[in-house]
This record gives sequence, structure tokens and C-alpha cells, in this order.
Amino acid sequence: MSATSVATPSLSVRLREGTRAEHQAAESEGFVGRLLSGRLDVAAYADLAAQQLEIYRALEEASALVRLDPRGAGLVFAELERVPAIERDLVHLHGAGWRDAVRVLPATRVYAARLRDVGAGLPEYAAHAYTRYLGDLSGGQVIKRMMQRHYGMGAEGLAFYDFPEIPRAKPFKDLYRERLDALALDPAETDRAVAEAQEAFRLNRAVFAELGAAHP
Repeated sequence: MSATSVATPSLSVRLREGTRAEHQAAESEGFVGRLLSGRLDVAAYADLAAQQLEIYRALEEASALVRLDPRGAGLVFAELERVPAIERDLVHLHGAGWRDAVRVLPATRVYAARLRDVGAGLPEYAAHAYTRYLGDLSGGQVIKRMMQRHYGMGAEGLAFYDFPEIPRAKPFKDLYRERLDALALDPAETDRAVAEAQEAFRLNRAVFAELGAAHP
């Protein structure tokens, strides 16, 4: 008697399919639509950049820990590091005194605290890195174009979306997914990764909601 085997979906597929609803919900927040349609201003983008700095500081602290894990080291790429680029953007947007000018919203503090709480765990780190970095290489490029089109921004102020060491996004994203799939997470760890990626999108949506309230 023969049995038909069903291939287990890879981690990258599980993450994509398992977060579809949360991803769409985050993108549907009013702040995102208003910013990308030109109905806000550069100050709203500067506020977004300040939130990104807090989030990426926490994420990249986790990257330094995961780099020490033999299973996870291959998922940490220096080419993806964003904190220096965000700081350059904030200097351009606010001047040398940017640290006194920016504010970190409550939802952003919750997001960063979550990253610091769980980010050293490989399934959780994979979830958060996947949602942030692959998003930056995909939808983030749309944000960059819309900021240039609607608000007249040039390269300065948008360094966050530039990846000079990644000249072609698609091959790199394919490599990143291969590294995700090679993590060899067990079923319980894979479930943790999917649940955490869903949480990451919910946390991001909460940040967008607070930005929306601040920039109606």
C-alpha cells in the first residue's frame, strides 16, 4: 500500500502565508495611505523615521546575539544594518540636535521592548528580521519613490531605503529565504516563528495607528 507524501511547507512559505492577513491589516492603516498619497508632509515621515530608529536599534541588538548562535549566524547580514542610515536621515531631517527633537511613541516602545525580550531566540529573531528586512527591500522601495514624488525629497533623508551593498534586491531576497529555510527549526519552533511574525505585524500596525493619530 503506497502513501502519498505531502511536503512540509518551508519556513519562508509558512511565514508568508501565515502573516498575510496581519500584513494587509498593517498596510491598510490610514497613516500609510495618507503618507504615500502625498496628503501629509515631510514632518510625518521624520516622525516615522524616529520610530524606525528605536525599532531597529532593538532588532540589531538581537542580531548581535543571534550571530553567536551557530544555527542563526547565517541569517545576520551586515548589508542589512539600518541604524547608521536612519541616524543620517534624522540628521538631515532635524539637524545636528536631532536627538532632542525626536519622540518615541508608546507603541514603538512596546515594539522595541518585545524585540529585546524575545529577539535572542532564533525562531523569534527570524520572524522579526523577516518582517522588517524583506519589507524594506520590497514595499520600502515604494515608500522611497512616493516620498520623492510627493514631497520632493532627494537621496538625503531617505538613506534608510538604500542598500548600497545589495545592488539587486531579488537575488538577495531569494538568498535570505534560503537561509531562513536552512535554519532547520523543529515544528514547535516553526510555529513560534509564525506566531511571532504575526505579532510583529500587529506591533507595526499599532505604531502606524499612533502615527496616524499624531498626523491626521
